[in-house]
Amino acid sequence: MKLWRRAAGVLKDTNSICRAKLAKRSAHRQPELETALIKATSHDEFSVDYKNAQRVFASIRASSVFLKPLMLALTKRVERTRSWVVVLKCLMLIHGALCCKAPSVLRMFHGLPFDLSSFKDGHSYNSHRTWSICGFVRAYFAYLDHRLAFDASTKRKLSVLTMGSKKVIRPADLLEELQGLQSLLDLLMQIRPEEDMRNGVLIHEAMDCTLVEIFDVYSGICNGIAAVLMRIYVATKAEATTALSVLHKAALQGAQLVSYFDFCRDIGILRASELPVVEQIPEEDIQDLERIIKGVSTKTKTDSVSSPLKFKAIEERTDPEKKSLQTVVSNDWVAFDDEFQLAEGIKGLPSSNVTGETNYRNPFEDIQRFPSMYSCSYDGKSSIDLQADSWVSFN
Repeated sequence: MKLWRRAAGVLKDTNSICRAKLAKRSAHRQPELETALIKATSHDEFSVDYKNAQRVFASIRASSVFLKPLMLALTKRVERTRSWVVVLKCLMLIHGALCCKAPSVLRMFHGLPFDLSSFKDGHSYNSHRTWSICGFVRAYFAYLDHRLAFDASTKRKLSVLTMGSKKVIRPADLLEELQGLQSLLDLLMQIRPEEDMRNGVLIHEAMDCTLVEIFDVYSGICNGIAAVLMRIYVATKAEATTALSVLHKAALQGAQLVSYFDFCRDIGILRASELPVVEQIPEEDIQDLERIIKGVSTKTKTDSVSSPLKFKAIEERTDPEKKSLQTVVSNDWVAFDDEFQLAEGIKGLPSSNVTGETNYRNPFEDIQRFPSMYSCSYDGKSSIDLQADSWVSFN
């Protein structure tokens, strides 16, 4: 039966590739791009086509005109298939596209253009394994859909909190983004395979993608909390209360991450030497912050929820006409690099509460050393050099 399903999958992929090559090029269809997409999302559950995945990523980084045909082809492929293998590869492809940091992806979509919240595989006959795989796919879909909505609703990208660059940030906006990041982390930790899925090559690849994302999101949470604590004495009562809630949530998620990483190690997703160490926030430090926030909350000047911040950020600007410096008083927060470094000295709250081996295996780097799907998430550059307006041709 397995051999028959594999043969049927190859036949379906071949048929789809033939139809894609015969399609007429238009604003909504790119035959070469569709061909690479089909090859990257084949029915083969024992391998991942990294080469064609990189061709897809190179095209959307080269020009935004490829994005709409790509999403139309992806949506069509997801909606027509009943194979969990194809669906999971499509989700991984979208995940890789998000990590390429292409601005057009965030501008064009506020969520995924298809719904997999009730996905059921139509080709597996083992009921327990089918239920497990479908749950895994639905959890992965829920995260990506929420991630797109989160990126679209915030003024800054997900990586801003991690970068620690100079940004003018309103405290309410920062706290809101921290809560959004914590929601993303909750969804990420829902992506976990069952025991009967532990030997699947494709499941391991998807889990590696998830772990890379967890490192990025949790690092952003830690850096954001450090920035909040640097201004806790000048916060309003509502902001101080929200900050305390975020801190409690971070402590809880730290414990959950330890359990999650232990689970990944037990089922063979991570080797023991690669397992990161999550430093917990000590309970006594949380109690100290509660006393600090209680003191902030009882101040008469900050008793009102709507009262403005008393802290003023002072900036120096140059007047182009008078060629002199002007002092500008702002009600916003300014996060500087030295503040993040200073926050590292806070007891129990390092700037990045995840420590361990930095040579974590890239999830999309195979033995043939094709460029990784996630290569652009590390250095912000595509591994394939293309001009911004060039057309991508595929062999």
